[in-house]
Amino acid sequence: MIESLLPVLVAIPLFAAGLAVLIRRAIWQRVLMIAVPTLTSLVGALLVVVHYKTPVIAHNVGEYLGGVAIVFASDTLSALMLFVTGFITAISSGYLISTKEDRFRFVPALVLMLTAGVNGALLTGDLFNLFVFVEVMLLPSYALIAVTGSWRRLGVGRLFVIVNLVTSTILVLAVGFVYGVTGTVNLAKLVEAAKDNPQLSLAAAVVLFALLVKSGVVPVHGWLPRSYPATSAGVMALFSGIHTKVGLYAVYRIYSTIYGGNVSWLNIFVVLVIATVVIGAISTFGERRLRGALAFQMVSGVGQILIGLIIFTELSLAAGLLYLVHHVITMGALIMASGAIETTYGNGRLDRLHGLMKREPVVAGVTAFGFLSLVGLPPTSGLWGKLGLLRATAESNPFYSPWLIGAVVVASIISLMALQRIWVKVFWGPPMKYFFPDDPLTSRGEQTELTSETRVTRKQLWPATLLISLSVALFVGFGFIWPVFVQAAHCLIDPAEYVKAVLG
Repeated sequence: MIESLLPVLVAIPLFAAGLAVLIRRAIWQRVLMIAVPTLTSLVGALLVVVHYKTPVIAHNVGEYLGGVAIVFASDTLSALMLFVTGFITAISSGYLISTKEDRFRFVPALVLMLTAGVNGALLTGDLFNLFVFVEVMLLPSYALIAVTGSWRRLGVGRLFVIVNLVTSTILVLAVGFVYGVTGTVNLAKLVEAAKDNPQLSLAAAVVLFALLVKSGVVPVHGWLPRSYPATSAGVMALFSGIHTKVGLYAVYRIYSTIYGGNVSWLNIFVVLVIATVVIGAISTFGERRLRGALAFQMVSGVGQILIGLIIFTELSLAAGLLYLVHHVITMGALIMASGAIETTYGNGRLDRLHGLMKREPVVAGVTAFGFLSLVGLPPTSGLWGKLGLLRATAESNPFYSPWLIGAVVVASIISLMALQRIWVKVFWGPPMKYFFPDDPLTSRGEQTELTSETRVTRKQLWPATLLISLSVALFVGFGFIWPVFVQAAHCLIDPAEYVKAVLG
C-alpha cells in the first residue's frame, strides 16, 4: 500500500511550512528546512528500489474511478527526480543557513512550500494539477527573491516574475484547450492521442512551449541569465536545481506520453535545441560575473538535455536524464562555490578577482572539477551523459544527427575556452591585495585592503565540496547507476504500465 503515501509527499512539506511560520526558534525552523527535503530524497530512493519489481504505482485521491479522480503516480523517472530534487533542496538549504540567509523569518517556510510544489509536479498524473503544482512551486520563489534580495536583485527579479506569470497564463489556457478537444487532462488517457488528433497536437505543443520558456530554451532564454544571477547564490542554486529541471521533466513526460516521440514540428525543435546549445556556450564569453557565466552554461545544458528527447531512443533518453542529474549536481556546486567567493570577497566580477589559487585552494579545486564536468571531461559525471547523447545521436542516424553532434562538440570546445579564461582570471595571477565588498543595498563597494582573516569559511565550502565529490563518485560508479536511467527511459518509451496503474 505504498502508493497511498504518494499524496503525503505533498502534504508533509505544506504542513511543515505552516509549522515553520508558527515556530519562533530558528533552530527548529532549520531542522524542518533540511529534514523535509531529505525525507523526500530518501522516499525517492526507496521508490526507485520499489520500481524494480513494480514499474508504476498510482493512487486515486478519494478512491474514485481511474481517470476521474485526482491521481498521483510514480515510476522510476518520477522517483529519480524526487531523489535528486529533494537532495539538492536539502544541500541548498544548508548553504542558505551557512550564509545566514535563513535569518529572514519566512525563508524556511517558503523553501518547504516550494518543496511541496515540486513533489506534486513530479507525481501528478494530469495536466491541470501539473499547472497547479508548478504555481505552488513558483509562488514561494517570488517571495524568496523578495526577502533575500538587495534593491538591485529586486529590480531584476521583476523579470523572473513577469516571464513566469505570462507563461503560466499560456500554460493554463493550453491545458484548457487540451480538455476542450479531448474531454480529459489525464495523461494516461492521452497516451499517443496526438497522432490521430491534430487539435490535441496543437494544444499539447502550446503546453510544451510554455514549459520550454520556463526551462530557458533559445530564443526565449534571456530572462534566465538576467534573473538567476540577480538572486543570492543559495537561491540561485535552489532554482537551478529545481525550476528548469522540473520544467524539463514535464517536457519529457508530456512529449513521450502524448506524442509518443513523433511530432510534426520536429525540425523546428531541432533548430531551437541546436541554437540553445551553441548560443548558451558562446554567450559565456560576454559575461563579467561568475554566476552570470554559469547562467549561460545552464542554458546550454538545457539544450543538451533536450537532445535525448529529440532522438527518442532508450539510450538517448537515459543519457539525457543522466545529463540532467549531472547538471543539477555540477551547477549547484559551481553556484555555491561562486557564492562563497562573492560573500567573502565582496562580489563576483571577474575584473576584481585574481590570484585566489594559493589563498583558496579548495574553492579553486572545486571550481576546476566543476568546469571539467560542464565540458564533459573525466573524472566527472558530465563525461558519461555527454558520451551517451553523442552515441545515441550517431546510432539513430537521422539527417540532422551531424548537426546535433556538431553542436555538442562545438559548444564543448567553446565552453572549455570560456571557462578556462574565467578560471585563469579568478585563480591565477598575482595575489589580491584589495577587494571591493558590495553594499547590500546599492551593490557597489569601495576598495578595501585584504587581510589574512578574509577567507572562505568551512561552512560555506562543504555544500559545494560535497556536490563535486558526488559528481566524481557518479563517474566512478557509472556502471552501478546506469540501469536506473535505462529503466526510467523505458517507462517513457513504453507507457503501458503507466496506463494500467493509473486507469486500473
